[in-house]
Amino acid sequence: MFNNTSFDAITKTFKENAAKFNPAASQEALKPLMANLEAWGELAQKQAHAAQASMAATFESFKSVKEPQGAFETMKALAEESMATATKNLKDVTALGLAQFHTTVEAIEKSHPVPDAFAAVSKGMKAAAAQMQTAVDTVVKTAKKK
Repeated sequence: MFNNTSFDAITKTFKENAAKFNPAASQEALKPLMANLEAWGELAQKQAHAAQASMAATFESFKSVKEPQGAFETMKALAEESMATATKNLKDVTALGLAQFHTTVEAIEKSHPVPDAFAAVSKGMKAAAAQMQTAVDTVVKTAKKK
């Protein structure tokens, strides 16, 4: 039969440290979840209102177009505005997501029953998040140049 010594070691560590587990601290660590959801809702609402205002302005600008060249210029301006809005939205979403990710990891670090064991995982998670942010920033900068 398959013998997983890594699993046994993890199980032993959790059993030995179960007494250190603090349910109140864990509940406290979960409080930011509601704040995170609220922040996402507010961001989504803000972005939806901006998109709605942009569409209304676009329809108004098309009402005054009388010639094909004017329509072309209006469409070009709309495309540029849409790209700027998409870039801003991407930056806002990335910033909020990363801020919340770091807050969550820090909360887990504080409440984890075996903080030393979680430290390496935490470090790796934060490094991966930093790489993701760098990748998003690079994509945004590259897109602006084109």
